[in-house]
Formats: sequence, structure tokens, C-alpha cells
Amino acid sequence: MDVLLTILAAVVVLGFLVFIHEGGHFVTARAFGVRVSEFMIGLPGPHIGVQRGETEFGVTAILLGGYARVCGMEPGEMSPYLKAAMTSVYARGTALMEDVARDCGITDDEAYEALEELVEWGTVKGPRKTDEFNVYRVPERKPTAWQRRRAERRGRKPFDTLIEGQPHSLSDPDAFFQSEYHQQYRSLPTWKRMVILLAGPGVNLLFAMIAFVLIYSVIGFDYQNTQSGEVFHVTVEPWRAIQAGFVYIGMVVQAVAGLFNPQTVAETVSNSTSVVGIAVLSKSAFEAGFTELLSFMAMLSVSLGIMNLLPIPPLDGGRFVVEAYQRIRRKMVGARAMNYLSVAGMALFMLLFIVMMNQDIQRFIFGNW
Repeated sequence: MDVLLTILAAVVVLGFLVFIHEGGHFVTARAFGVRVSEFMIGLPGPHIGVQRGETEFGVTAILLGGYARVCGMEPGEMSPYLKAAMTSVYARGTALMEDVARDCGITDDEAYEALEELVEWGTVKGPRKTDEFNVYRVPERKPTAWQRRRAERRGRKPFDTLIEGQPHSLSDPDAFFQSEYHQQYRSLPTWKRMVILLAGPGVNLLFAMIAFVLIYSVIGFDYQNTQSGEVFHVTVEPWRAIQAGFVYIGMVVQAVAGLFNPQTVAETVSNSTSVVGIAVLSKSAFEAGFTELLSFMAMLSVSLGIMNLLPIPPLDGGRFVVEAYQRIRRKMVGARAMNYLSVAGMALFMLLFIVMMNQDIQRFIFGNW
């Protein structure tokens, strides 16, 4: 029972912090008119959810982390056959990859690349697990009242209602393709892309600041006079609470920077914790009361925000650096190079994860740390 409560505490704490983090990406992407096809709590995999507009909201089977699938974030140049492939699928409603290749006069590989990119855009639906072959379909799509009002404000016609897998005649394929393209992350100017990337960590830091103000300026804290031993319950001005928050953020930045210093990396890792330690500390924070829980979540939110700013793909900070590089060099980073960088980054984090999990098991389970 104690183990289940520990897991539940971790799920609640991490789930909330991941929710607001991904919510930052989601809100800014939608504010810039970018489609978000999924908003999930948990790692990618089997999930349950509900469709709301063009976004599916839900939870996955592995409740660690989360993601907002912002459309059009695939690296590299666009396929030159996107419009032709899109037109083929919409004319058929349900189309085999080979049919699309034949319609467009291209190879199967070229058709596959174009169709998979359209899947990332949310323009077509990819093959189901039950499909024997590569089958692509027109997605189900119905504009919400908000999307209709938004289109009217911009002097545009709201997109048509689509029925999944049913043919749809495109009266103006060029205009429809441009409409789809302008709902993609890659269509935005660099500064808007950077805002979307920084919004997640920014919301984590904002939550921490609000929590610090609540703790120090609203709830208050106990202060003991070292000479008389008398205990006072005090509150401070909000600006002083914010100042304390910035001091703590600076401390976390300094600690994280220790990972890049060979002389301090071992000490930094030793003072860090994995999901096992977070679970144990989350349960202790719940048992200590609301103020302690809020304080713990604020500190964890700062760590989550700062870690995501590390210049290592696939973290937000890594993508930010890639965007800056592309802007300066005026050259796209290829899909292969981006994949290599992401694999290297994931390998580094898996190594740190294994080391920190081992020390947490020794520390919290066996008491050997």
C-alpha cells in the first residue's frame, strides 16, 4: 500500500508539472495558429483520450512525462510532392501508398515520405495497426465554434467538415494546401518558433514564482529568533518573494551547469535524484501538508524548466539552439543530422537516468547512500 501511495504521489506531482509545461507549448502554438494534433500526459504509446476540435487530449499507458504534438516540427526540407500526395488522398478518401505513388507519378519511397510528412501535419491520417498495407485516410475534422469565429475575424472561410476515410473534392487544391501549410510550425518565422519552444520551461518557472509568492507573502512562514528562541509567523512583500525565487533559480542554474564541468559532474549527479527519488519525496511532501507540497512542487518545477533549457536535442533548449543556428546560417539542419543529435542526447540522458536511479535505489530502499 505504501508503494502504491508513493507511485500515486509521483504521478500527481509530475503529471501536474508536465501538464503545465506542455500546456505552455500548446497555448502558444494555438495562439500562433499552429495545429496541435495530440496533447497527452505520459510517454507515447497506447492511450485513451477525447477529440476536441483538431486535438486529441488524453493519457497514455506510461504516466511519465507528456507531450504536445505540434504539427510541422519534422526536421529537414519539405517533400516536393506534398500537394500532389494530399490531393490524391483526398480524392480517394482512403488510399494505398502505391495508389498515391501512381497518381503522382513518383516512386513508392517518395510517396511514403510525402505521406508520412502529411501525417505529421495532421492533414491525413496514417495507417492503423489493423491495416495490412500502408493505408492513408482523409481525417475526420469539424470546425469548432471558436475556429469559425476566428476564421470570420480574419476574413477567411472556416475549413470544411471532413468525414474520415471518405472522398472529399478539393475545389481549390492550391488554396487548401496553403491553408494546411500555414497551420504548421515550420511556416512560422523564427521568433515565433522560439517562443513556442521556450513557453514550456517558461510556464514551469512562472508557476514556481507564483508558488513562492503564495508561500512567502500569503501563507507565511515561521521564523525563529536565534537569541531568544522565540518563533514568529511572518510574511514578506511579494517583490521579496520574487527575489528569493530568482535566487533559487540561479542556484539551480549553477547546479545544472556543474554537469558540464568535469571537476563537479560527479558531485552534481550525486546530489541529483531520479524519478524514484522524486516519488519518495513527493509522498513525504504530501504527508507534510499543503505548504511543504507547494514548496516541493515549486522547486521541482524550476528543475524541470531549467533542465529543459539545456542545449541538447531533443530538449526544448536543444531545439532552440537548432533554430538559432538555422537563422544565423540560413540553412536547414537535415533530418539525418537532427536524428543523430537526438539519439546522442537521449543516450546521455539515459546514462544519467541509470546512474541516478541506482543511487536512489541505494539511498531510499537499501539505505546505503
